[in-house]
Amino acid sequence: MGSDEADDLLRNADLALYRAKSRGKGRYELFAPEMHVAVVERMELEGDLQRALKGHEFFLDYQPIFKLRTGEIAGIEALVRWRHPDRGLLAPDEFVPIAEQSRLILPLGRWVLHEACHRAAGWRTRFVEHPALAVSVNLSSEQMREPELVDEVAAALDASELDPQSLILELTETAFMEDVDAIAARLRELKSLGVQLAVDDFGTGYASLQHLRRFPIDVLKIAKSFVDELGGASDDSALARAIIDLGGSFQLRVVAEGIEHADQLDRLMQLGCDLGQGYHFARPMTPEAVERMLDEHPRPAAQRLGG
Repeated sequence: MGSDEADDLLRNADLALYRAKSRGKGRYELFAPEMHVAVVERMELEGDLQRALKGHEFFLDYQPIFKLRTGEIAGIEALVRWRHPDRGLLAPDEFVPIAEQSRLILPLGRWVLHEACHRAAGWRTRFVEHPALAVSVNLSSEQMREPELVDEVAAALDASELDPQSLILELTETAFMEDVDAIAARLRELKSLGVQLAVDDFGTGYASLQHLRRFPIDVLKIAKSFVDELGGASDDSALARAIIDLGGSFQLRVVAEGIEHADQLDRLMQLGCDLGQGYHFARPMTPEAVERMLDEHPRPAAQRLGG
């Protein structure tokens, strides 16, 4: 075997190893030629991410969260988007995993936090008829491991002059389980700032009731996959019902994600869910569209949007 062949063999083994690691522990992968293409694309996108952070190519859309029975706007979730100069508009699932692996999620997450807090502070000043309006910001596992996270959240609140109670920090359930003791301590530090904490996509991870009791959580968000099972002839509400009941037992607010149909909304209300978001009400929208919606507040949102 020549040196070039040996180099190719080692490179291909590294690519297969990288693919296996990216898909979880205890796995193996056989090399395939498309792996090389995927790695090259990933490296190009990582370089684009670095440029995009300096070039202000990211922006935030916002999706309202509603009180299901009244149609009132109860909160707004900030969602990052990337306007790539060559690839067009990219959704988070197309770049956030790469940002997390490269740790570029740290400066990106910092920007999202400051931008969302600044926007929310302006809305609370302008729309005083919405005293409980809060903005939700997603945090990644990498951010949770960052020692400066608490100071960064405090800085964003100070710079925007946003009431800490008006900021909800969302984490996925799996992020809570990576190091329970360390995460519990970090959450208590964040909670000491006065912010609210939410578990996103609840029910899809591995949190136990014992662990949940240790975390100073305010909100549980029902994963869209469970909401998809509601309504219609094949209604399966067991998991959604369990999460709603669990939220009631722990005195937590419960938000249903991904509500797309009226029958899902009806079933959630029957189950006692108070809050929800999804295309049935509103798609993610620009800040200007949010402001128009808030201006129309005297007419219940559920009536405005066909609920």
